[in-house]
Amino acid sequence: MEAALIIFALMLLTVVGLGAYLTVKAVGAAKRGVERTVAQARRSVEDTTLRAKSFGQVGVAGALAQLRLDLRTSMRATQQALAEGAQTDASLRESLGLFERLSTHGHELDGELKRLEQEPDRQRTAELLPDLRERAAKIIQAADSLRWAARDRARRFAEDEMSLLSEQIEMESGALRDWSREPVDDLAAAAAEWDAAQAAAPTPNPTPTPTPTPPPAALNPPTPTMQYPWQKAPRPESAG
Repeated sequence: MEAALIIFALMLLTVVGLGAYLTVKAVGAAKRGVERTVAQARRSVEDTTLRAKSFGQVGVAGALAQLRLDLRTSMRATQQALAEGAQTDASLRESLGLFERLSTHGHELDGELKRLEQEPDRQRTAELLPDLRERAAKIIQAADSLRWAARDRARRFAEDEMSLLSEQIEMESGALRDWSREPVDDLAAAAAEWDAAQAAAPTPNPTPTPTPTPPPAALNPPTPTMQYPWQKAPRPESAG
């Protein structure tokens, strides 16, 4: 009885623990989903704000907004291209590692540009713009290089696969056309072989027809009755 109670208690604790674990996992997944949604919404709002500033403002503020917008657009496009390509091409994982290192410099520059947007000393900020543009150009160029290399690689693989597929289809089409003529050719070849075999075969000797043997004579043939001149002809009434 005590053993049964212990087993029941252990099972109950296992079920409760498993339920708690699944609950925590579900809550964590939901939380991460909400965080991703909030982050995406925040990025969309910030990009829209930067786009509006780059178009609506002139001078240092507009230049800073445009730099941030160009940097963020290039980095996001490269990250998406590498992540999608790595799902089918394992060699792009190394490229993802390089991009993560590049992203560190991109985040630092984006943060610096964001702080300079609030800088009241516009003259000092304007003096920093050439260096900021050069840094942004280097990061954007590196990101673009990774992105276009990944796209060129994917396009080359697609072209190679299409070429191989076209060759296989051409070979299969040729095989199908040969197969459609094969039965007729086989029948003609078989008929020719049969005719040649029949012509080369020796003519068999005809079996002589046996001469019919006359039936054997009767064992006791009746002795013919000799008729003498002096013998009288039998009377009709005696024949009955």
